[in-house]
Amino acid sequence: MATPDGIGRGTSLLGSTARSETPVRRIRAALTRVGSSAAVAATLVLASSLITAPAAHAQVPPPDADPFYAAPADLAAYPEGAIVDSRQTALFGLPLPVSTWQVKYRSTDASGAAVADVATVMVPMVPWFGPGPRPLLSYQIAEDSLGSRCAPSYALRGGGDPGGTQALIDTPFMADALIRGWAVVTSDHEGPQSRFLDGVNSGRGVLDGIRAARDLPAAGLGPATPLAAWGYSGGAFATLWAAQMQPQYAPDIHFAGIAAGGVPSNWPAIAQHVDGTMQAGLAMLIVIAATRDNPGAGILDLLNDRGRAMIAADRAACGPDLVTKYINARVDDYATVPNLLGQPAFRAATDPHELGAPAPNVPMYLYHSTSDDVVPVAGFTDLLGRYCAQGAAITSAHSVLPGHNPTAVGESFGAMAYLADRVAGVPVAPGCHER
Repeated sequence: MATPDGIGRGTSLLGSTARSETPVRRIRAALTRVGSSAAVAATLVLASSLITAPAAHAQVPPPDADPFYAAPADLAAYPEGAIVDSRQTALFGLPLPVSTWQVKYRSTDASGAAVADVATVMVPMVPWFGPGPRPLLSYQIAEDSLGSRCAPSYALRGGGDPGGTQALIDTPFMADALIRGWAVVTSDHEGPQSRFLDGVNSGRGVLDGIRAARDLPAAGLGPATPLAAWGYSGGAFATLWAAQMQPQYAPDIHFAGIAAGGVPSNWPAIAQHVDGTMQAGLAMLIVIAATRDNPGAGILDLLNDRGRAMIAADRAACGPDLVTKYINARVDDYATVPNLLGQPAFRAATDPHELGAPAPNVPMYLYHSTSDDVVPVAGFTDLLGRYCAQGAAITSAHSVLPGHNPTAVGESFGAMAYLADRVAGVPVAPGCHER
């Protein structure tokens, strides 16, 4: 999940970053290297840039104060994925060798209402010499938050809110694709209402963001563009929801391959796993989202005064805010009943957002640490079994790397190599295979 990723990985990276060289020079150097060294370097230099360039951040208004994000009155008249508006921006507000645009596009939320989503489209400033058209990677950042100031598009434009830390943390994975000459699109897949833990909303946001990126004339993409998708943790949730929904919602989109790691499955088990720990804020994030986004489930009726005050105070919080605020907190201290996370009302709110059916009909590379300290591996194994029983084509990895965050980094090289093979047309064997 982005909440612990942003605190865990982000803290260690920021703590080890040198400050003697200018951030622009460091970032340019990182983006001109090749292979894994570039990905690691990009993490360090971009983390440093957010520390050393606060003046640039202050000039970027948050989405709620930025007219670009506003939905037009005739939004419902636009087809799904249609571009409503676009503007060229600078990635992290810095002069990098990457052409970057924000694209506002029409999507449809889980209730069927038209919404204005925003995606960031990035294309390296180098010609693509093939073979074939330039590939496009749909990379899902783990937004894992409840407010628009946490949106990836805001952070990628140079917004300075700490809630957008995950966009920085995921930068090396996107940089790997850019270094290869691929284009990248990353959507604010939670939508304008920041609906964390809403699978249908996230899946549609991803698919319509891909449509918008392909239709952006300046990006030079199109229907023939080879397409891959990737996400880790909360980003894996959005990626796999998009893959599950694609045949019905977006038959015009064809994925060559999917990669997803640290996959959230069994939301109550995830919340129970971190409840009362240093990362208890993730449990609170899940409870707040389930309560706010599913009012008919009745969770609010099971909260005490303290719980209701939490919902009111934190209904627009970013994930890192909650991790900091609720260290070692216990969910039941905010409820009138014991074991709130095991109550039928809680299940009623989270069950519709569980992955598993139908299985994506695209080759997938799925990976998860056997010692994941945030998302229990049992949920991943169960999801893998359900996908495989439906005939999915999966290369899976129960990684021996220790923990959620190290696995995100260590397994990224295998994930990107798998996607590169799929985009190149290398065939895969049918069925499920453990790496």
